[in-house]
Amino acid sequence: MKVRIIAAVVAILLAVLAAVALTNYVSGADQRALKGAESRQVYVVRKAIPKGTTSDQLPQYTGRQTVPASAVADGAVTELSQLDGKVPSTGLLPGEQLLTSRFVDPASLKEEKQGVAVPKGMQEITIQLDPQRVVGGQLQPGDTVGIVISYNVKKDPLSDAITHLAMHKVLVTSVQGLPTPTAAPAAQSSASPSSSGGSPSAAAVPSGAVLVTLARTAPDVEKIVWAAENGTIWLTKEPSTASETGTRELNVDGVFK
Repeated sequence: MKVRIIAAVVAILLAVLAAVALTNYVSGADQRALKGAESRQVYVVRKAIPKGTTSDQLPQYTGRQTVPASAVADGAVTELSQLDGKVPSTGLLPGEQLLTSRFVDPASLKEEKQGVAVPKGMQEITIQLDPQRVVGGQLQPGDTVGIVISYNVKKDPLSDAITHLAMHKVLVTSVQGLPTPTAAPAAQSSASPSSSGGSPSAAAVPSGAVLVTLARTAPDVEKIVWAAENGTIWLTKEPSTASETGTRELNVDGVFK
């Protein structure tokens, strides 16, 4: 019995020594590979770096590593000061060498909204409307619209109902739910609306609700939400040249005047 116990202890000790030896061998592999070869220290990603991370945060995501000179990528970062004032243009993964080409000026990473920037001081809000309420779906990011609000909860008497073109030249930043545009037929008549400068006659009609995102000031956002919750909303396609004069809060008495 004692012999078996001693043998088991010896086996365990040998296994531990073998593991230690293997660990030391592996840890020294990089140094052996570099022995006799030119090497350089570069910065590599230790922890995934999110897009837009500022340069002063990079030390917590990166570290120096010695690599063979032949393995150094073009534009490899050897000093973090090379990236001062810049941010990564995309997410970076552990093991990657930091490259100057992957970092850009923060100004170039402006939020992309299908090419439409939100004016300073404004915020965005999305409303869901039926196609006929969004000019038949003929809206695109960058268009400006008028917002018509109607209100009549009771529906009776009709004189309680009121409608008003409450907001003008409201910027559209996104439109979702519209069908993908298709190419017009090659043999299109020269007298068709699209050839005369009007809206394309062959445009597909949306089959469901359309989500329209608008940029507006905080007070107007409140009005839009109130109208969506308690009334109804229509959008007009209102370019910069459209007139805003002559509108008023309209009830049944004013319709025929």
